Amino acid sequence: MTLSDADLSRYARHIVLKEVGGAGQQRFAAAHVVVIGAGGIGSPAIQYLAAAGLGRLTIVDDDAVDLSNLQRQTIYTTGDIGAPKAAAAAAAARRINPQVTVVEAPIRIGAASAPGLIGQADAVLDGCDNFATRLCVADAAHAARVPLISAAIGQFDGQLGVFRGWEANKPCYRCFVGDDPERPGATCAEDGVLGPMAGAIGSLAALEVLRALHPFGEDSAGKLLLADTLSLRFRTLTLPKDPGCRTCAGT
Repeated sequence: MTLSDADLSRYARHIVLKEVGGAGQQRFAAAHVVVIGAGGIGSPAIQYLAAAGLGRLTIVDDDAVDLSNLQRQTIYTTGDIGAPKAAAAAAAARRINPQVTVVEAPIRIGAASAPGLIGQADAVLDGCDNFATRLCVADAAHAARVPLISAAIGQFDGQLGVFRGWEANKPCYRCFVGDDPERPGATCAEDGVLGPMAGAIGSLAALEVLRALHPFGEDSAGKLLLADTLSLRFRTLTLPKDPGCRTCAGT
């Protein structure tokens, strides 16, 4: 893939980075990324991934834009209220960068649909809001050997992990969370969330997607970033591979 003069100008700040350069930008332009959830995490991530010049961006979300979303889901405006999130987010991504092919998938992803949506991707970013869906996405990504970037936020906290459990000594998502799809979890509606948490963690998730497409710096697979903004503290943990994991044990 050859970069045009317009590409060289649009992506100049990437290309000048020795860790990215023209080769990295070409990889971005050839890549297909699937974003699960166009909410708090997906909203900033979609904007930065579109701006980065991906070749293809698939947005999966079956929800509609609600007034309560606008405090943190900055890809939407008041005029989008009531519109399907996948369509509104896709329209915003196209406005940011018309060169990116954006595919809308206004469905609730499950065990049956996940393999088809994820199997041909180069990376998947999961920012959905329920545990059962996260497990379906993680299983499909692991089976297809697609790097999984998983992010979540709550109140003043956030977490971000990268999973390639098919590799030796790298944990999969189930090594981290276990197997219980009915595990209860609090929602933003119940507990609240500070709006900029979505921007901070969603933007870092987009960065990890780009790192997965064109590696730079230290490999982040198998690490978990924990953000606590009440104390302005960020910690990185190394996650062990679970020798008893039913998904990746033996690899």
